[in-house]
Amino acid sequence: MLVLSRQRDESIMIGDDVEITIVDVRGDKVRLGITAPREIPVHRREIYDTIQREKAAAAEKAATGKAERTSEAESDAVAEEQPEKEPQPHK
Repeated sequence: MLVLSRQRDESIMIGDDVEITIVDVRGDKVRLGITAPREIPVHRREIYDTIQREKAAAAEKAATGKAERTSEAESDAVAEEQPEKEPQPHK
């Protein structure tokens, strides 16, 4: 981790497109201004973690649903391959 000291109105550049500016410092709180291209999402860490958990849950649900659909399709295919037995007349 890179640790930098900055004062109010000073900035940090990340690559050529992301600028983080110290907007205000009050006690133990620092206000940051972030300038980044629209295609780069910027979130607080707790929001980012929530988004990642939701994505993982959705992917797991999709994978589980796909596995269930595949299993059902395989069962249907096996059933189609087996000829149906004609009922035998009772004697």
